[in-house]
Amino acid sequence: MAKVEVYSSAHCPYCTMAKQFLTRKGIEFEEIRIDIDTTKRQEMMEKSRQRTVPQIFINNNAIGGYTDLIALENSNRLDSLLGQS
Repeated sequence: MAKVEVYSSAHCPYCTMAKQFLTRKGIEFEEIRIDIDTTKRQEMMEKSRQRTVPQIFINNNAIGGYTDLIALENSNRLDSLLGQS
């Protein structure tokens, strides 16, 4: 099973949509709240080189945010990244 991490914050609609999408697909993920633990924001920025949330990682590889996640789904590449092909 793939390791999926979602860096998010409480008041981010794209974070909510990303988490809902992953849940609907039955994909387990770890949510890392950067608004609760400020050290996690720095960790996210170092890993992704991005400042915005959500930042989604599959097996420690940055895939981007919600729109990137949906683009992977629409191009039929998400399942193979998750090992569900």
